[in-house]
Amino acid sequence: MKKLFYSLCFLTSLAFSQEKLNYQVPPDEILELADVQLAPSVRISDNGNYMVLFYRNRYKTIEELSETELRLGGLRINPKTNIGSRTTYYNNITVKHPSEKKESEIANLPTNLRLANYSWSPDETKIAFTNTTQEGVELWVIDLEKKTAKKLTDATVNANLGDVINWFSDSNSLLVKMLPPTRKALIDQSNSIPTGPTISTNNGEKAQNRTYQDLLSNPNDEHNFEQLAISELYKVSLDGSKTKWKDSAMYRSISFSPDGEYVMVSTTEKPFSYIVPYYRFPTTTTIYKKDGALVDEVHKNPLLEELPIGFMAEQKGKRDFSWRRDKPSTLVYVEALDEGDPENKVAYRDEVFTLEAPFKGKGKSILKTKNRFSGITWGNDQIAIAYDYWWNNRNAKTYIFNPNKPSKEPVIISDRNYQDAYSDPGNFVATKNKYKQNTLFIDSEENVFLIGDGFSEKGQHPFLTKMNLKSLEKDTLYKSDIPGKKETLVEFLPEKNVMITRIESPNEYPNYYYRNIETKEQPQQLTYFENPFESLKDIHKEVITYKRDDGLELSGTLYLPVGYDMQKKEKLPMILWAYPREYKDKSSASQNTQNPNEFTYISYSSPVLWASKGYVVLDDAAFPIVGEKDEEPNDTFRKQLVANAKAAIDAVDNLGYIDRNRVAVGGHSYGAFMVANLLSHSDLFAAGIARSGAYNRTLTPFGFQSEERNYWQAPDIYNTMSPFMHADKMDHPLLLIHGEADNNSGTYPMQSERYFNALKGLGATVRLVMLPKESHGYRAKESILHVLWEQDQWLDTYVKNKKSQEKAK
Repeated sequence: MKKLFYSLCFLTSLAFSQEKLNYQVPPDEILELADVQLAPSVRISDNGNYMVLFYRNRYKTIEELSETELRLGGLRINPKTNIGSRTTYYNNITVKHPSEKKESEIANLPTNLRLANYSWSPDETKIAFTNTTQEGVELWVIDLEKKTAKKLTDATVNANLGDVINWFSDSNSLLVKMLPPTRKALIDQSNSIPTGPTISTNNGEKAQNRTYQDLLSNPNDEHNFEQLAISELYKVSLDGSKTKWKDSAMYRSISFSPDGEYVMVSTTEKPFSYIVPYYRFPTTTTIYKKDGALVDEVHKNPLLEELPIGFMAEQKGKRDFSWRRDKPSTLVYVEALDEGDPENKVAYRDEVFTLEAPFKGKGKSILKTKNRFSGITWGNDQIAIAYDYWWNNRNAKTYIFNPNKPSKEPVIISDRNYQDAYSDPGNFVATKNKYKQNTLFIDSEENVFLIGDGFSEKGQHPFLTKMNLKSLEKDTLYKSDIPGKKETLVEFLPEKNVMITRIESPNEYPNYYYRNIETKEQPQQLTYFENPFESLKDIHKEVITYKRDDGLELSGTLYLPVGYDMQKKEKLPMILWAYPREYKDKSSASQNTQNPNEFTYISYSSPVLWASKGYVVLDDAAFPIVGEKDEEPNDTFRKQLVANAKAAIDAVDNLGYIDRNRVAVGGHSYGAFMVANLLSHSDLFAAGIARSGAYNRTLTPFGFQSEERNYWQAPDIYNTMSPFMHADKMDHPLLLIHGEADNNSGTYPMQSERYFNALKGLGATVRLVMLPKESHGYRAKESILHVLWEQDQWLDTYVKNKKSQEKAK
């Protein structure tokens, strides 16, 4: 009776402009899957001695999301507690040795634990963390051997800019951001009287920025941001005593040198900006000794409002300061050789420098990269691995080079399309060095090791390989091939010849194992998590492959309801869920990176929930948008989008499982943009669900997703791709859902509101659900269950029951 009442409410509401509706809950079949307790997150110490399990609630509550929030400079802050207002908290933590079956509780944890910002000590015997109370943020520490927790400070920690906790190298004290007693009162803007207009100016410089949200917008915002960002730095000992280490400033990042003798501190400076987030405000990078004595100011970075055009644009001058992990105290930084402008044609894009203590003068050049520099794995005096990439052609290179002999030509050991999953050589195995830093593991015979995902035309087979640095020859030490199961190689402990892996199957929850590479014995199970989605354990799941009309290979994961008779083949309604991705070559676009043996994890966003309601589901259907050579992917976006959708429906229809007149399409974010386009430019679908999307690309004029061109360079592309511009073509029911506080670049809530108004004005069947307090992804349990209810009602009304509606007509 209750379900009938809700259905009548839903159908009746379609006739009115607005309705007052309390939060609803989906039917029991969906509710029991959506409202389950999560298994804990697992973290294992690098030495393999401790396994720590972090527990949290699956969802927040709408009451939590309704706590006081200030949106400033791209941040969302709770000004009362001085921590991010959207922080994800853990509510319990346990520990065990990997060989132990049972985990141990931690004694003396705070009541109503809200744990965040956890940090392992250098010796990996302790974990520091923040605990958020109603009054603010406290600092706590856990002794993993004793399994006890201890409070170190009152609720005076300032976590607003992150990087809150940094350990001294002795593992006996921490450098912590604390609230300054000189902080001024915040300005309540709800009742403030303006003293004049807000004015922004530009003196002819090009500042082509994305449509950032939550930016500063007036002098009061500037005042509040500064007060919330200011901290003092304190050295806090494990006995709870603390001494001031540095006076108040807007501290951003803090990093100890590998030997612990120096500290690199980055501070945010003025002037602030109204068009870019805080991380592009001016910064000063300063080096101090561990006792707080000033060594030198090594760099001042200006406000970054103007950058050259293009995704590979960079700032001029020094950037990306870090420590060389294999040296006691050597700085590393990068400078662009193309002035940061991707349009400039140069032999090398970036140059990497090192600067030894006492950090005076210009650094020593050690490497030039052909593409934009993206990182280094440090080894020793003679060996390091460097990486670069270039977005425009999807190229990535990996170099072996000698950091002490920069005149020696680096050897390129990998030169590939980074979207080509089949050619991915894997990631290098690291180990702790004498400074307790993760560096490249090199054995006595100059071999290094790589762990890879192992995707290929024959499926997924993760691997561990050994590569000799002299000959570059490779030897596969282990290749996963467990029938009916998926194995993920999490970590290799080379000193023990042991791998930590995670093994799962479609109905077996992922659990951790020890696998001995040398003895090749059966793996030893470390965790024993059970499947929380019992009602779907017998669901039929398979990865299907099919071809687009131009011959491009596609794939998707197909689910059939529990108990579906594959011989009788009753034709059921189907939900297709997808997300478009851009490629520069057909070979990469056609690769299958789905594993049928992966555990069927049900999140609130998963369409697989509706397999419990008798729907066929094609999830993660491949929707590649390809542009080869001089053609950009979006030049033929709509054509390829429709071709992908038709190929997917044809593939499942040819298997005999579906009624192709009862197919829904759904997507989130760019997937929502896809949904609106498909409903506007094809008759393949009965209805659609679009969550948190953008529909008018002229409102994101300086690029969106993987579109690098601005509106004035490609107006036809922006207009052709924008569903808003084609609202008159919408003749299929569309459910729009959006968070009222969406802060994702480009997906302003206004996008859904304006699109709804256009569709309504043109007579389309459309429903707009705006979720209070929610951002781009939804967090509150009340919101999420209501979204599921809305989707279920929409699907039942316009997809599952479409036959009966048409007969009635």
